[in-house]
Amino acid sequence: MSVWRVFRYLRFYPWNIAANLLFNSLAVMFNMFTFIMIVPFVELLFGTAQPPTELPPFSFDQQYLSLWMTFTLSHYKSIYGLWRCLLAIALGYLFFSLLSNACRYAAQFVISPMRNGITMRLRNDLYHHITILPVSYFNSRRRGDIISRMSNDIADIEWGVLTSVISLGKDPINIIFFSLALIFISPRLFLYFLIILPLAVWLIGLIGKSLRRNSHKGQTKLGHLFSILEESLSGIRVIRSFNREEAVEQHFAEANESYTRTMIRVAQRRELSSPLSEVLITLGLVFILILGGMAVLKGELLSSVFILFVILFARLIPPVQSIVRVYNNLQKANAAAQRVFELLDADETIYEKENATFLTTFAHHIEYRDVSFSYQDDTKDTPIYVLRDINLIIPKNKTIAIVGPSGAGKTTLVDLLPRFYDCTQGQILIDGIPLTDLNINSLRAHIGLVSQNCILFNDTVANNIAFGRTDYSIDDVRRAAQVAHADEFISLLERGYNTPIGDRGLNLSGGQRQRLSIARAVLKDPPILILDEATSALDTESEQAVQHALDQLMKGRTCIVIAHRLSTIRHADEIIVMNQGHIVERGTHDQLIAQNGTYRRLVDMQSFL
Repeated sequence: MSVWRVFRYLRFYPWNIAANLLFNSLAVMFNMFTFIMIVPFVELLFGTAQPPTELPPFSFDQQYLSLWMTFTLSHYKSIYGLWRCLLAIALGYLFFSLLSNACRYAAQFVISPMRNGITMRLRNDLYHHITILPVSYFNSRRRGDIISRMSNDIADIEWGVLTSVISLGKDPINIIFFSLALIFISPRLFLYFLIILPLAVWLIGLIGKSLRRNSHKGQTKLGHLFSILEESLSGIRVIRSFNREEAVEQHFAEANESYTRTMIRVAQRRELSSPLSEVLITLGLVFILILGGMAVLKGELLSSVFILFVILFARLIPPVQSIVRVYNNLQKANAAAQRVFELLDADETIYEKENATFLTTFAHHIEYRDVSFSYQDDTKDTPIYVLRDINLIIPKNKTIAIVGPSGAGKTTLVDLLPRFYDCTQGQILIDGIPLTDLNINSLRAHIGLVSQNCILFNDTVANNIAFGRTDYSIDDVRRAAQVAHADEFISLLERGYNTPIGDRGLNLSGGQRQRLSIARAVLKDPPILILDEATSALDTESEQAVQHALDQLMKGRTCIVIAHRLSTIRHADEIIVMNQGHIVERGTHDQLIAQNGTYRRLVDMQSFL
């Protein structure tokens, strides 16, 4: 089961586990002494056993222990009287009870860092893996489902697995100690109980399989529910503009009802196991009462010892029920663990060579050499090629524009440069060094990206501009904002550069968000700059302001510009025209106009519009 992989994290807490087992063992031992004190109390109060005149030779068995307790109690009673005996037994009971509960608390105290620490490590590992997964992974996944795995699935693991760890450190010790005591008192009576044990294990196993199956369905449906919620929050304006509130509400309600029905089945099966185990144990207790009672009547067993046996046997019921609950919790948590480790095991795809070369400077050129790229469609035998046989050289400090119809492969071409994806065939080189030989972080440190969908975070203006940087001052941030023509509107905000911009920067206009994104690139000061439709979503006035900021940013850098508005790239050093994954034309604006091909047709269409 996937859930067992969670237990690997126990290796970080050896001392906590050892201390927990020690304190749990002491707690069970002291608790057992409290029950042993019942035997002399019963014999003292009811006189059920006659003390021997002298002790027989020592032997490690139940009969000698009973004779020793009866002899010692009788001797103490003859010296101090009945009431002093009762007081001594009561104080002994209280003393051992205090010790037992103190050790039980100590066991919980030392295990708390482990329980919360494992959850923290698992969540950190999951988040780390998410940040290094290739962009293509998220293209085919629902964000709501990933969020569900980070939140609800890990919560289920904490509740199911880590609570089980605590129980497994305590309940088996209870079962072992009390079972040994029962065997010591009467092996024959304990054997009768073991006869029905296989039946109990089999029935509980059947329930566990059903529980695991329905739990996995429930976790998957909960992920779908989160996806609907995330999409609704992201598209709330579209939902309201099309008056689709009732439709999306009905869609959510149906998914929620389906999830609820599944979880009802999970709860019903989980709750069945505990009463079933108790009924089976009670059945064993009935056999013991009948057979043990016959042994007492025949004089084969002292009544006080039989009472102790029944009491200790009754003490087996709670830990056995707890083990059953642990088993069922593990079955339910296994579904959550399976989803979490499915994400953790997702192939990174983008691998970095051992002892990869650090890119310290960019001196000459970028080269695309026979580059092809394809997405693998599981429903088809052949891959779907997005790029085919791309050969391109981008000299340092030159501006290369990439144009073409939608779906031509423009964004995929530039996404290969920072290794968001890797080439299917061919290679990309910087100064003659293949990207696959370079340290990924050092490569991306040389590349700045300004895209159409600028990503801002729910933080202050200054922290968004300085995202990813620690070696900066507020003056550096302000200078970057001035280059991006953002300082003028930032100074009008209520708290200036310390103003929170809201979720995804929605407190700002589109032009303001784009200028913050440009300021971020200015502060990073990369030698290579990628502009992916950086102005296409803006109105004319905002576009002019942002384009002016981009002109400032592009000075003295190697720039790759993707543009649909061809008027913004007419002065590029070279324009690459793409169609269906191929480079079909290349040259300057005037050269391409003279060729009277695809580029000329695109220009004419925009001029007409």
